[in-house]
Amino acid sequence: MKKIIVAIDSFKGCLTSTEANQAAAEGVLSRMLDTQVVQIPVSDGGEGFMAAFQQALGGDLVEIPVRDPLMRRITARYLINGTTAVIEMAQASGLTLLSEEERNPMRTTSYGTGQLVVDAVRRGCNQVIVGLGGSATSDCGIGMIRAIIDSFADGGTWDDIRALDDVHFTIATDVTNPLCGENGAAHVFAPQKGATLEMVLELDTRAKRFAEFSARHFGFDCQNTPGAGAAGGLGYAFLQYTHAACRSGVDLLLEAVGFDELLKDAFLVITGEGSADRQTLMGKLPFGILQRAKLQNVPVALIAGRIADRQVLLDAGFSQVVCINPPGLPIEEAMKPETAKVNIRQTILHVVLK
Repeated sequence: MKKIIVAIDSFKGCLTSTEANQAAAEGVLSRMLDTQVVQIPVSDGGEGFMAAFQQALGGDLVEIPVRDPLMRRITARYLINGTTAVIEMAQASGLTLLSEEERNPMRTTSYGTGQLVVDAVRRGCNQVIVGLGGSATSDCGIGMIRAIIDSFADGGTWDDIRALDDVHFTIATDVTNPLCGENGAAHVFAPQKGATLEMVLELDTRAKRFAEFSARHFGFDCQNTPGAGAAGGLGYAFLQYTHAACRSGVDLLLEAVGFDELLKDAFLVITGEGSADRQTLMGKLPFGILQRAKLQNVPVALIAGRIADRQVLLDAGFSQVVCINPPGLPIEEAMKPETAKVNIRQTILHVVLK
């Protein structure tokens, strides 16, 4: 029996990873009945990261009250498996929690993410994995730090906290940007969170000031460590203040599901994302899958709702690069979940497996 692995990232605003995988699996089985289809929900650290880990490892979802990016009361969830917590920062501090008019990284805070960390530690977790994606913030993680101080050193300072002494943090992100400068958190990411040019300059100045203060205090400086610019500088706060390890979200998840072992007798891998172009090769999920599959000579087909730089993607090693949408399909129609599911099924049936 042939085995095909399906590991498609979410089509943002349209399909979850699980929904996209299911549509692809249906396409496979409608042509190749005698096939084992292994579906792997995936995420690179953003949307769906926690759910993908739960499907891979099991565990229980914990729901607690936290503050959103504007300090309003909401409920957010994180995953506990044994003494490991998996936190998706966007649950508490995500851009999707705000309306278009509310987006303003001069005001938004990562305080709620700190509350998730506090709750996990209080429940006995000593391994905390944080997916840094989809943030509404550009506060360098100061809100997160304040929430932890408020809970574990009320009236004191970060140096008074002992609750984190035996806790190991890992941040999951495909962002390698530094904290400050032209390639930093404010300049690259703040505009999509509602920042004007003036705000970007002010946010970058604030970040430099905070990093300089922190470096003097601790005697080391993580502002240029890859990943420091992730999630509006929340990556920096974890690196500088908790000595977190920075890992690719793709690699963390693929290791958790035993992806390399699953590849050993696979005939084909089908991966994908909403929009694929040369940036796919800059640490995004399909590229992480491709790199592992290449080592075992398993071909990888890439599907997406939009394709650019097709030849670049083929040259990188994808066996096929296929757009699921027929030419001329209006974007409003393409973004409908049922339309996307049908188009994925049809693409697998008539193009990928032709």
